[in-house]
Amino acid sequence: MSKKIVIVGASRGIGEALVKRFSQLENTEVYALSRNIEKMQVAFSDLENVKCFPFDLASNVQQQATFIFNEIGAFDILINNAGYLVNKPFPEITHEDYTLSYQINVIGVMETVQSAIKHLNNTSSHIVNISSMGGFQSSLKFPGLTAYSTSKAALCSFTELFSEEYKDTSIVMNCLCLGSVQTEMLEEAFPGYKAPLKPEEISEYIVVFSLSANQFMKGKIIPLSLTNP
Repeated sequence: MSKKIVIVGASRGIGEALVKRFSQLENTEVYALSRNIEKMQVAFSDLENVKCFPFDLASNVQQQATFIFNEIGAFDILINNAGYLVNKPFPEITHEDYTLSYQINVIGVMETVQSAIKHLNNTSSHIVNISSMGGFQSSLKFPGLTAYSTSKAALCSFTELFSEEYKDTSIVMNCLCLGSVQTEMLEEAFPGYKAPLKPEEISEYIVVFSLSANQFMKGKIIPLSLTNP
């Protein structure tokens, strides 16, 4: 049976790796969403089963999502991978930093899910939220990441709340809290730091998790890290 997979935040890093890995599977249609439509069109130009849509989590999320999901029709997997990272000492974080962090990392995700609900496969569907070890309770925290880590912690809470509300439905939501992965965002925030994993490596796990974990777990917050965080 064919699978339709929607990946939000697909223009680089883990999202790009996920699109390419899913596209290699038989009987899959992949829908790549990101505000950087040009970058996706170049990266995925040779992948016949990938379609790209411009999508910006910073504003008008439900209007954009409704249009895109109406175009796609029913689908099976939604991966909320987009993220926004601010690395500043606490006294220097601005109201705009907080607002944009929470809009992209939490509010935009919730609005995307609200728009997706009626389009998800009504037999078995899986929403996977990509959070961070920085948002995982009792993990080591780094200074400078107050806006980012607290917003990612809120994404974990949303996963649990949504799962309680939809526990009697076929829609399953789980959350992966990733440790450090060598992405462009990590390099921008921590120049010179070398992570133990590449996007292509972590994407292998996320693909398998997205395709099968909804059969075994619901509303779970899973730490996935070789470091702490």
